[in-house]
Amino acid sequence: MSMSSASSAASIVCTGLGFTWPDGSPVLEDFPLAVGPGRTGLIGLNGAGKSTLLKLIAGELTPTAGSIKVAGEVGYLPQHAPLDTALRVDQALGIATARAALHAIEGGDASEEHFTAIGDDWDVEERARATLDQLGLPGIDLDRTIGEVSGGESVLLRLAALLLRRPDVLLLDEPTNNLDVAARERLYTAVSGWSGVLVVVSHDRELLERVDRIADLRDGEVHWYGGNFSAYERALAVEQEAAERMLRVAEADVQRQKRELADAQVKLARRVRYGNKMNAQKREPKIVMNERKREAQVSAGKHRIMHTERLKEARDRLDEATEAVRDDDEIRIDLPHTAVPPGRTVLTLHDLQARYGVHADLEVRGPERIALTGHNGSGKTTLLRTVAGAIPPESGTAETHVPYRFLPQRLEVLDPALTVAENVARFAPDATNNRIRARLARFLFKGARADQLAGTLSGGERFRASLAALMLAEPAPQLLLLDEPTNNLDLASVRRLVTALESYEGALLVVSHDLTFLRDLGITRWLSTEDGELTDIAPL
Repeated sequence: MSMSSASSAASIVCTGLGFTWPDGSPVLEDFPLAVGPGRTGLIGLNGAGKSTLLKLIAGELTPTAGSIKVAGEVGYLPQHAPLDTALRVDQALGIATARAALHAIEGGDASEEHFTAIGDDWDVEERARATLDQLGLPGIDLDRTIGEVSGGESVLLRLAALLLRRPDVLLLDEPTNNLDVAARERLYTAVSGWSGVLVVVSHDRELLERVDRIADLRDGEVHWYGGNFSAYERALAVEQEAAERMLRVAEADVQRQKRELADAQVKLARRVRYGNKMNAQKREPKIVMNERKREAQVSAGKHRIMHTERLKEARDRLDEATEAVRDDDEIRIDLPHTAVPPGRTVLTLHDLQARYGVHADLEVRGPERIALTGHNGSGKTTLLRTVAGAIPPESGTAETHVPYRFLPQRLEVLDPALTVAENVARFAPDATNNRIRARLARFLFKGARADQLAGTLSGGERFRASLAALMLAEPAPQLLLLDEPTNNLDLASVRRLVTALESYEGALLVVSHDLTFLRDLGITRWLSTEDGELTDIAPL
């Protein structure tokens, strides 16, 4: 999907940009950014300010300092922007007025206002249908209401509306969230063909493989890497290897400077003792001894200052080297009580008819890792919620034979008014405080971090705390039900999730459109909800 009208002069320039939330929390300070034509993947940890930066560029937020200059028209697809369900599709696409004018003229009404509404856009309806076709929505009726389309289709409709406007600068915030595999492929195609300025915030590796450069937002500044995400990972690995070498050199230098300072202090102490001894024995005139004592004190002072400064410089170099090495803490847990023997029956769905038409007969045995796939609106989440007992089936039965836990998309697991430790204690009421904190530390909630209120956590932290609450629950869950667990997680958090689940020895039933995540998870069985029937399919 090309942008023939995209200007090569389109750009984004931020100078001295600052933004602080009303509660005084700073997000960006004296932040510079310059983005030209091409596809830029903006990545970074949850809470780094990626979505805030896009909102600032789009004009939805006002900077508290500095300036933003955008050359060209901006199109912005936010992460969470539900459309009014009462809108018609043509209204959501922004073509309702021009379309109505076209139909009026075709019906014989030649009023000037209709020609004004159309301008030069006589093919607006054909372009709209072509755009919808390219995004996989060929049969959608322009007169339908938004309430009749799925969440994934509404995302594609918002993207179609942007593409029809032909903006010079396109900003996309986690655009593949809630999109099924087929819809993601169509969005990938749209992004690959974009010729204007594109900035996309995403944790979707497949999408990030289609960008021209990676902008890594870390500690309030952007680090640029040419190429796609794979090239970024290779460059980062080289960078980190060099940083770790420098860290080892700096650590050795600090130890050497400490030894040299200690040696110098020993030598100086010996000189003082010798001087005192000579003074006591009075082998030299007093004036000579006083002069030597003064010279020794000056020399000793200079020597001590020199070694102290060298040690300080070595420590400064160590601090710089430490900062250059990224904090890649990983969740390391041991959950022996989650183990399920290979022959153990974990879950049975017998002639189950879930709401909205999904029929299922299924038996899960042993520590199977099952991916539940299907297009948007095919009933995956409904089936998972039925298995979890959150929704009653229309007919048939869903029976779990082992302790289980369900992690929904919206993470309604934690009480926001309680701390992380208190939330975990709700799921393990017999566990001691010390035991809870020791286990939380393995989920990277160490010390005071375990005392944070759940309502103040970032998206990635909230997910990690929710996962900890479920996996540390008593009795230990031998079946985990996960609904789109990687939505809104940064790439580091996704890696941590995979690492945590590597330690899990129970059965998994996971709804996800993130194929990279599912493959990393080691899925052993793939099921589809297409055509209203739960069926086994070949690995994706």
